[in-house]
Amino acid sequence: MTHTDNVSDSARHPHWAAAVLGLAERILGPAHPPIALHEYPAPERSFEYRADAGTLTVRATDAVAAAVGLHTYLRQVCAVTVDWDARLPLPVPAFPDTPPAHRTAEVDQVYYLNFCTTGYTSPYWGWDEWERETDWMALHGVTTPLTAVGHEAVLRDAYTRLGLSDDQARAFIGGPGYLPWHHMGNLDHFAGPLPASWADTHLELGRRILERQRSLGMTPVLPGFTGHVPPALAPAGPGGRTRTRTWQGLVTHVLDPADPLYADVGARITRSQRELLGTDHLYAIDPFIEMVPVDADPSFPAAIAAATLEGLTRADPEAVWTMQSWPFSYQRSFWSDERVTAFLDAIPDERLLLLDLFAEREPQWTRFDSFGDKTWIWCALLNFGGRTDPMADLQGTLDRVNAAKAARNRPAGIGLAMEATRNNPAFFDLVIDQAWTRTERVERDWLPGFVERRYGRGHDPSLLEAWRGLLATVHAVPDTFRHPADQHGVLGQRPHYRDLADPGELRARVAARVWYAWPDLLRAWERLVGAAENTPGLADGPLGRDLADVAMAVLLRVADHRYLELVEGVAREGTVPQEELADFLAVFDHLDALLATRPEYTYRNWEDQAASWAAGEEDRRVLLDNARRILTVWTVPGDGQLDDYASRMWAGLVGDYYRSRWQLWARELGSAASDPAGVAARLDRALLEREEEFLARGVPDPPQESGDVVARSRALLDRYGRTERP
Repeated sequence: MTHTDNVSDSARHPHWAAAVLGLAERILGPAHPPIALHEYPAPERSFEYRADAGTLTVRATDAVAAAVGLHTYLRQVCAVTVDWDARLPLPVPAFPDTPPAHRTAEVDQVYYLNFCTTGYTSPYWGWDEWERETDWMALHGVTTPLTAVGHEAVLRDAYTRLGLSDDQARAFIGGPGYLPWHHMGNLDHFAGPLPASWADTHLELGRRILERQRSLGMTPVLPGFTGHVPPALAPAGPGGRTRTRTWQGLVTHVLDPADPLYADVGARITRSQRELLGTDHLYAIDPFIEMVPVDADPSFPAAIAAATLEGLTRADPEAVWTMQSWPFSYQRSFWSDERVTAFLDAIPDERLLLLDLFAEREPQWTRFDSFGDKTWIWCALLNFGGRTDPMADLQGTLDRVNAAKAARNRPAGIGLAMEATRNNPAFFDLVIDQAWTRTERVERDWLPGFVERRYGRGHDPSLLEAWRGLLATVHAVPDTFRHPADQHGVLGQRPHYRDLADPGELRARVAARVWYAWPDLLRAWERLVGAAENTPGLADGPLGRDLADVAMAVLLRVADHRYLELVEGVAREGTVPQEELADFLAVFDHLDALLATRPEYTYRNWEDQAASWAAGEEDRRVLLDNARRILTVWTVPGDGQLDDYASRMWAGLVGDYYRSRWQLWARELGSAASDPAGVAARLDRALLEREEEFLARGVPDPPQESGDVVARSRALLDRYGRTERP
């Protein structure tokens, strides 16, 4: 439904109006109250909204600002929000009157996504998921999304034009579940080949996503060439044109930047991309992600920069290189201040957009004086692999955002560069809100509004008290933890017997994971469960996820302590205390049953979504292998490279895969102290067999009845929530 005032056609019909009204219809339903959209001339990204006589009027400088204006009205006036857990359409039968409210963006750009996100969250999404995600982006002010869907078809086109066969190109690209790491140059010929049907369908999907993003005023970032090429195109070895490098045990081939083929391939890929997907002149290229340059000469990175820019600008004279700062912190032993400065100085300021990827924990802007005069974006990362243990440092993160805004060379934007979405909504909502507002204190200035929007106006007051408890506990990770998600505990880890040699060190690690007052977390859990019981139906929305998250936070620490008690008992007595072992394994069963009540925490859905893209049995084999592999062994069983990196607490993984491994561990626990080498070798063989079995078969079908999240939460609270320690 639309409304127009008696104004000029240009004011009445901004060129972006149809796209924003389509967004409004998707989130409010086709019978939503009237909305009028007008241009708002201003030097900076801004909006103004007012509502009178049942009509909402939004004036905005652009489509993204209009979407944020609409969402701000819904959040501030109607107390509803479109977050990852929202049920749509939102319940807004009428627009309450409100006087004009104006807002100007704190920063011009909002960056969104990480290459890894399309491996850990969205590799198997279709249009329905991407349409909703793109709407979420617009409503939260995203201007600059990384959009990699369809790039595999670009690579196939480019490499076949360069002389490879279709089979060679698809073999080089590898499995669909691992495309992000191929695009970053970390691997090739892995877990594939890429199904031909996948490249075709995802080219069309990518076009559709980009069309929607562009219609909503976004400027997508598309992948570019990293120097990583098929060996068939440029062989390695003596007299060859490439050199090899290794990432997590996987070997890839990179061209020498002095070779003319470097710029030729870069230009060809950029041309194919423009022909197939268009361009907005932003190209994500990370030639050194977790791999130091193959030549230690300090001038070598500058040569990479020159060859990269030559290939880009030959095909697109307006090209801007978008690059992550991650290597500068991840491999700081190589990336000295001098090396980083020399590399960045080799790239003209107007040709670079730099992403300070892990700025909430390891900011690089403070190290390099706000990157001189380079354009940069402050980004939050938080989770690695999409680990589901809910923890963050909300106030510390906010303080770091505010410090960046006061920098000499202020960030051009704020970004979310998480390795996976759909977890820890409070953290990501807080960060992205700072693009359009300035918050000083989380508890005072932001948390009450977050709770009201999440649960609705007039919610049970105990919900705010519960979140205050979470803010003081799991959302107050101390600075001593470099990666908060690394503290995810033993439940999802590959078992071993090494802790028997030093139970004291294990005790210190386990104690460090409870840096807060344990009873405070239990009281927060009690309040959430009580509110769910007092308000029937509330747990059908976001509260249901929150119940699962807090139960997860509690039970993972319980598992840590029960594991510690087992290890200490065996080290002390030489025998396995059977009652303690049963209590330890029971945690897996209880957590699995609770997670099974939530579809977003059910492993089977991941596999089913992957298999839905199969055009035949061979496609299905590749897709299921990729889905299973990346969440468990990541590379190959037994190599020890990235085992359980994602460590997802999902029903099926917890109760079947993780539990079965710990059962194997327990089988010879009593003998581990007397024959550590022999028992460890037998455990490794048994785990290897279990991992191979999982890759071949996945997990059994879950029971048809998954139960009720509130009832299961109450049962777990009664069982685990009455102790003064985990």
